[in-house]
Amino acid sequence: MTTHVTIIGAGLGGLTLARVLHLHGIPATVYEAEVSPTARTQGGMLDIHEGSGQPALRAAGLIDEFRGLVLEGRQAIRVLDPDGTVLVDHADDGTRGNPEVLRGELRQMLLDSLPAGTVRWGHKVSGTRALGAGRHEVTFADGSTVSTGLLVGADGAWSRVRPLLSRAAPEYIGMSYVETCLFDADTRHPASAKAVGSGSLFAVAPGKGFLAHRERAGTLHVYVMLARPRDWFAAIDFADSAAATVRIAQEFDGWAPELTALIADGDAAPVLRSLYALPIEHRWERQPGVTLLGDAAHLSLPNGEGANLAMYDGAELGRALAAHPEDVEAALTEYEQAMFPRSAAAAAEGIQVHEMFYGAGAPHSLVDMLTGHERTP
Repeated sequence: MTTHVTIIGAGLGGLTLARVLHLHGIPATVYEAEVSPTARTQGGMLDIHEGSGQPALRAAGLIDEFRGLVLEGRQAIRVLDPDGTVLVDHADDGTRGNPEVLRGELRQMLLDSLPAGTVRWGHKVSGTRALGAGRHEVTFADGSTVSTGLLVGADGAWSRVRPLLSRAAPEYIGMSYVETCLFDADTRHPASAKAVGSGSLFAVAPGKGFLAHRERAGTLHVYVMLARPRDWFAAIDFADSAAATVRIAQEFDGWAPELTALIADGDAAPVLRSLYALPIEHRWERQPGVTLLGDAAHLSLPNGEGANLAMYDGAELGRALAAHPEDVEAALTEYEQAMFPRSAAAAAEGIQVHEMFYGAGAPHSLVDMLTGHERTP
């Protein structure tokens, strides 16, 4: 294949695509808005799934390197009632098959696997347009442009490539999370560290809850979930970290102190992350020379599948292009026709999972999901 592939976005999906293309000798360049690999933190823990993320890493020839990043014991799961009662306490017995890694370390592994110069940092896209005959032009914030015969939007929720294919835009799902961290928690926050345990904690109730993951060196990465309208969050001044922390903690009045301390005692400034989703059945008519992957294609409720599906998309698109080196359109058609139903099924499942976590039956609906039992009336 001689067509040069232009990938917008150096997230996990775009980098997986670049790596698979590299293994097949297909030239590609990744343009990324961030100015360097360390411009910002890359988020917390990811469980890499047997049916999606792991096959993608095998296709990328990186499964052994991935295993070297796995944090042992982090597949342990605890579910607590708001009063601190332990409802589920599953140890990591090594049989669950979805090992946990740090997103930043996984991304760096992918970056290290690419030839120098593959990623062009500091290239924020300001617009895209069709040139005809399957070619497209990308304009960057500094006024520079690049034209390409194959454009892939791997640029996330607010993709600048998506408008070439679809008028769909993400909509707020009615819930946001506030992110913080507790450092050296076993020494400085022992009650919260005990509540979280060795892996993941879920302490949920209808419309709210705490999710926390144990990372390296005793760090607890915390996500405080609240079903509130955007205006409610907009009234909180997150530039005033102390005041914002107090306001969020008030929503958990009466909860166990080891749980409320996950926000009240946060060592990092609280960061608001509003959650958006595309329509479950989002798809588009085939347009020559352009496609999407990951959140750019199928942003959905957070359910543990997003990063896995993005990597799987990247690997599958790379495989299809390698299989049809003389017919790019055949490759894109094959990729999209498999991706559409796959992503729709994952999004539908995500809605069910979201209901189990934060619906009227929480936390017992989550307990039922994890234990495989149905509660009797």
